[in-house]
Amino acid sequence: LIYGPLRLFRVVFSEPGRAFYSSGDKLSGSVQLEAEQPCRVAGLRVTAAGCARVQPRKKRGRSQEVEYLKYDEDCLLQAVNMFILTWESAGFQFGFELPPPGRLVSSFRGKLGSVRYYVRAELRRPSKHALQCEKEFQVEEPLDVNRADLLAPVAASAQKKVTCMFIPDGQVSISAQIDRKGFCEGEDIFINAKFENTCSRIVVPKAAIIAKHLYAVDGRTKKLSAVRGNHIISGMCDMWQGRTIKVPKLKPSLLGCDIIQVDYALMIYLHIPGSEKLTLELPLVIGTIPFSGVGSRTSSMCSQAGSSWTSFPSAPPSYSNIHRDLRVDGPRTPLLHDYDGTEDEEEEGGLIMRAPELHCPLPPVYSEVSTPCSPLMMMRRRSLEESCI
Repeated sequence: LIYGPLRLFRVVFSEPGRAFYSSGDKLSGSVQLEAEQPCRVAGLRVTAAGCARVQPRKKRGRSQEVEYLKYDEDCLLQAVNMFILTWESAGFQFGFELPPPGRLVSSFRGKLGSVRYYVRAELRRPSKHALQCEKEFQVEEPLDVNRADLLAPVAASAQKKVTCMFIPDGQVSISAQIDRKGFCEGEDIFINAKFENTCSRIVVPKAAIIAKHLYAVDGRTKKLSAVRGNHIISGMCDMWQGRTIKVPKLKPSLLGCDIIQVDYALMIYLHIPGSEKLTLELPLVIGTIPFSGVGSRTSSMCSQAGSSWTSFPSAPPSYSNIHRDLRVDGPRTPLLHDYDGTEDEEEEGGLIMRAPELHCPLPPVYSEVSTPCSPLMMMRRRSLEESCI
């Protein structure tokens, strides 16, 4: 940055390649200055700050702030009112220690709020405005998913009655379980679920990892990754036994902030044409220290050993494998359609109500073919004819 006689004015960290800092770490660096000619200054102050800030959508609303870090250091002690620095290049060192665990929250940047940490240098000049430059650094608080509360299985169930023109049309239900609550980036979540459909419509089971950003003035939900299953026709059920969904690259769960909260959940739901979807959410915590026990797959299978999931029968065949004689014929048989899973799933219309065309293959063509008889067969035939005479 060039300000008048200054050719360079910037903050440099001692570890420029470091991705993030945590509670108790030492952060050090220097303020670098380069001058073209002697310049008059009154002092240099280095400030480190960190705070959470939420700005409401409406301009009239009041923003909210929570402070987590405050550090000040005067690099140039003023002996008189003003003095002259005559250098071509100079650097002023600084260093401080971040607060102990429990007093910081991880860095975060969202549409309505952020948690931000930075180091600012302020160069005061007599009879002129002070010059400022700053450099931001990231804070990531460790979150171990091996805690007892994050290793416990999570299960839930939900059901919904479906109506058509205010007439009861059966119901759909979901029962789901995952082997633990805490996960890290790149790990697989193994889902055990049972879906039942007794309504006359074809439903589609799906699952997605969602993020919930809760601000002091607003809240947002965003879908991150998804997986889907086969269509389930009326009167049938479907099973997910170890169906996996991988945790994408995510910021860890934001804990300990009073005005911003970042939560994650595994949303399992049934898309019902012409009706609101049935939704089931299992809470997730995204950490920084990965699971250290046996593999996730083994843990998932072990968690099923003592549960009722093992008593479920094997999954039924898919719709495409059902014999045509078992399908429902008639003008009210719905056609299967591939649903892509957009955000506004409720806007989907009903299914097309017409019978599918079933083409049966023709039987093979048969023809009589005369084959020559062996001499032995000829002799047996003659003897048989003579005995009959």
